Amino acid sequence: MLIRSFARWMERESAVTPYDDYLNRRTFLQGTAGVIAGGALALGSGRAQAAVSRPADGEGLAVLPGVQESPLSTSGETLTPYKDVTSYNNYYEFGTDKGDPVRYAASLKPRPWTITVDGACAKPGVLDVETLLGMPLEERIYRLRCVEAWSMVIPWVGVSLKAVIDRFQPLSSARFIRFETLNDPVQMPGVRRAVLDWPYVEGLRMDEAVHPLTILAVGLYGSVLPNQNGAPARLVVPWKYGFKSIKSIVRISFVETAPLTSWAKAGPTEYGFYANVNPAVDHPRWSQARERRIGEFRRRETLPFNGYGEQVADLYKGMDLAKFY
Repeated sequence: MLIRSFARWMERESAVTPYDDYLNRRTFLQGTAGVIAGGALALGSGRAQAAVSRPADGEGLAVLPGVQESPLSTSGETLTPYKDVTSYNNYYEFGTDKGDPVRYAASLKPRPWTITVDGACAKPGVLDVETLLGMPLEERIYRLRCVEAWSMVIPWVGVSLKAVIDRFQPLSSARFIRFETLNDPVQMPGVRRAVLDWPYVEGLRMDEAVHPLTILAVGLYGSVLPNQNGAPARLVVPWKYGFKSIKSIVRISFVETAPLTSWAKAGPTEYGFYANVNPAVDHPRWSQARERRIGEFRRRETLPFNGYGEQVADLYKGMDLAKFY
């Protein structure tokens, strides 16, 4: 099985978009659509009304309506620019180079789209992406830390994974959740190569899955997800390395034992099931103590659990995090 070597760094000198500027951009979009109620969007107002079908930063993607600001967002950090978030990606179904997803993901057809939900649950069924979009949407500004020691700050739009899980009533025997990505060599040219054992599979322990920070993302920067970022729905678990946040999900299964995940199968000594961000536990081929934030030149210290330790550390109380990496 091919394991890719440490990714080369991308040198970028572009300016980073401040959060206030992002909010102003979204307010401007609302104004041009004529849907602002009571004038400008105010940070802290509790609700962000976004115009439907307005382009996002020239990409032509529909702006998601009725998005609420979440108190669970990371605060005080500058957002990674939209063009970097959408052009510097790991999505091996479209190729192993960081620029391959944006070059080749136009072949993905995110509509129509359904997610099969099965396994140990009382109400197995199918979740249509339109139903998902109709659920209460929140903007969650989260740090993303890649196992390759680079990071971003991304304003995701999504729904609580717990809210989705509750619809299907998992049984008490369901201690884990297995996620599966679309496996289509026509839409995804990268799966024609045996880089991984397709389809891509990830998993969470149930208490991780229902944690308030865990979301199914359906958008970013106020608009629907671009194909290269995992359209139409992807997992986002901000305290874990990015490869845990599986993209373009087509199946969610409630299972009794931990699923064998794609990277753990490909490189069991390098990529564990838990994959919690841990600066004290190095990857066998590089240090995890520091990271490079895309858009910056100096590396910064990596925070335990990616800075979300106060919220999630209790999930792993008593566990040897060097053993359960």
